[in-house]
Amino acid sequence: MTEKHFILEEADPVIFYGVNNTNMQMIKALHPKLRIVARGNVIKVMGDEEELCAFEENIEKLQAHCAKYNSLGEEDIIHIVRGERTQRDGISGAIVFSVTGKPITARSVNQQRLVDAFEHHDMVFAIGPAGSGKTYTSIALAVRAMKNKEVRRIILSRPAVEAGEKLGFLPGDMKEKIDPYLQPLYDALEDMIPRQKLNEMMEQNIIQIAPLAFMRGRTLNDAVVILDEAQNTTPAQIKMFLTRMGMNTKMIITGDLTQIDLPPSQRSGLRDALDILRDVEGIARIEMTQKDIVRHKLVTRIVEAYEKIKAQDSPPTLPKREGAVTHQEV
Repeated sequence: MTEKHFILEEADPVIFYGVNNTNMQMIKALHPKLRIVARGNVIKVMGDEEELCAFEENIEKLQAHCAKYNSLGEEDIIHIVRGERTQRDGISGAIVFSVTGKPITARSVNQQRLVDAFEHHDMVFAIGPAGSGKTYTSIALAVRAMKNKEVRRIILSRPAVEAGEKLGFLPGDMKEKIDPYLQPLYDALEDMIPRQKLNEMMEQNIIQIAPLAFMRGRTLNDAVVILDEAQNTTPAQIKMFLTRMGMNTKMIITGDLTQIDLPPSQRSGLRDALDILRDVEGIARIEMTQKDIVRHKLVTRIVEAYEKIKAQDSPPTLPKREGAVTHQEV
C-alpha cells in the first residue's frame, strides 16, 4: 500500500471540501478503494499505485475547476471524474468568476474595449466617470492574468489624497493609516478571491496594495500593475509610476478627470500624461461615458446633471486637433 499527500495550492479548501465536507464525501464515494483523510489544505491518500495515479489526475482537475470558477459542487465532481464537461465550462465571455461562482463580464461596449485593449497593449489608460467599471474591470483582468499564470503578482496603487475633506490624524501603524484610501481595491479583490486565499496571497506579496508614494525606486517585473484614481497624481508622481514598468508587466491607469481632488493650483498628472503620451506606440486609451455606468440608475442621472451644469459654466472648447484618438491606440 502506498501513501501520498496532495496539497491544495490553488483552490480554497473551504470551497473545495464543501459545506459540511459534502464534496469530500462525494470524492471518497467515487474512489472507494482509497483511504482519504483531509486536514487543512493537505489531503492524505493511501491505496494501490494505480488507484493513486487516477486519484491524482482527478484531484488536479477538481482543483483547477475550483480555482477558476470559485465553485465546486457534487455534480461538478461527478462530471469531472467521469471526464465530462461541467455546466460552467460552456459559459463564454467571463473575465473571471466571483467568490459566489457568478461570471464577471464586461457589461458595456467600452468595458469590452478595455478587455480587448489589455490583451493587445502593455499599457492602457481607462478614463471615465464614477461607476463606469474602470477599476473593477481592471482588477478582474489582473486576477485572470494571475490565475492563468501569465504573471506572478498583482500590484495595486492609489494616491493618498482626501476627497475634499481633511481626515486629520489617523491612528494605527502605517498599514492602518493608508487602508482607508485603498479600501475600494480591497472590496473588488474580495469579490473575486476567497478571503482566506486573498489573505495568504497578500501575506506572500503575490498581491500587493500600496499607496503611490511607495512605488519610488522599484522595478515592477512579471506583474499586472494598476494605478487607480490617477487624476489625483501630480505630473512628477505619474511619471515616476509609469517608469516603474519592468519585463513581462502590464499597466492599467484609471481615472476620472471630473473628480480631481488636488489643490486648484496643481495640474493633474493624468491630464499631463494623456497629452504627452498621445502619440506613443503601444499605449491604448479607453474613454468611458455615462452609458457605461453600472451602479444604481441614479448615479447616471447625477453624473449627467453635473455634466450639464459644467457645460453651461465653462467657456467654449477648442475643436479637437486633427488625428485625435478615442477608444484606440494613443
